[in-house]
Amino acid sequence: MTILQRVGYYLGGFSIGLVILAFFLNGKNASCDYTPNARTVKNISSKKQVISEETKTAMVALKIDSLDVYNLIKTGSVNFSESDIDSEKPCNNYLIESQKDAESYLLKVRNCDSTATLESIVLKTSNQ
Repeated sequence: MTILQRVGYYLGGFSIGLVILAFFLNGKNASCDYTPNARTVKNISSKKQVISEETKTAMVALKIDSLDVYNLIKTGSVNFSESDIDSEKPCNNYLIESQKDAESYLLKVRNCDSTATLESIVLKTSNQ
C-alpha cells in the first residue's frame, strides 16, 4: 500500500467520522466549558435566577432590565479573588465584572444549590 492510498483511507475515515459526530451532536447543547470562569457562569445561568428587592430598585436607577442582567452574567468575568468561595458552605458569593454599552458593572451573585440570587448591581467607577 502506497503512502497516497494510506492518506486517502485516513481522510476518508476521518471525514466519515466527522459526519457521524455532527449527526449525533446536531441540536444538542454540547459545550466545552473548561475554564473556571466559564463553568461558574454556566452554573449560575442554568439555575433559577432571583433578584433581590434592593437590586430591583438599583436596576430601575441604572435603567437596565432582567434581560440585561442575564446578558451581563453570561458575558461577565468572575473575579475569584474578590469572591467568597467555601466548599463547605451551601452557597457561594461571586463578584462578576461585566460591560454593557461602554459602562462597567459589578454584580454580586449568591449561588446556591437550586437558585442564583442577584444581591447587588452597581455601576463601576474608575476608582473601584
